[in-house]
Amino acid sequence: MSTPSLSRPVLPLAAMTLGMAVVVGSALAFEYLGGYIPCELCLLERKPFYIGAAIGLVALLAAPKLPPKVLKLVLMLLGLIMLVSMGLGVYHAGVEWKFWEGPSACSATAGAGFTGTGNILEQLNTIHGPSCTDAALRVLGISFAGWNAIVSLFLAGFAFFSAKRLP
Repeated sequence: MSTPSLSRPVLPLAAMTLGMAVVVGSALAFEYLGGYIPCELCLLERKPFYIGAAIGLVALLAAPKLPPKVLKLVLMLLGLIMLVSMGLGVYHAGVEWKFWEGPSACSATAGAGFTGTGNILEQLNTIHGPSCTDAALRVLGISFAGWNAIVSLFLAGFAFFSAKRLP
């Protein structure tokens, strides 16, 4: 049975964890159900969500044994992680809009693909994800990277706002 003081930090922590899981789950759905192959930067942009969701889940499981101040610190940590995610999204969106160059791994174009014959390891070395400079899809003129930046900023703001309101 949780105490009333414990339930206040747990609710925003649960919302943050669920939000991060939904975002990364959506990215995986676009990849595996929608057929959108992620580029190198897309894969990098997912890492803060994986890390944040894992931290949030561990904190939620440990919440009955943790003081509310620790949960408040976890919320602030999740906010910082989402700011990193926002920075990655802005960087990737800038690469897509040609404001700056992306990493050299992102300029590779897709190879001919796996044929199932010959040297398999050699063929795997020639297959690369799509270029980071081309947005796979734009919704309302904003690419996946841009939406990642917006959602990450929202989640960071929610985390900091919630942490500030906690005792």
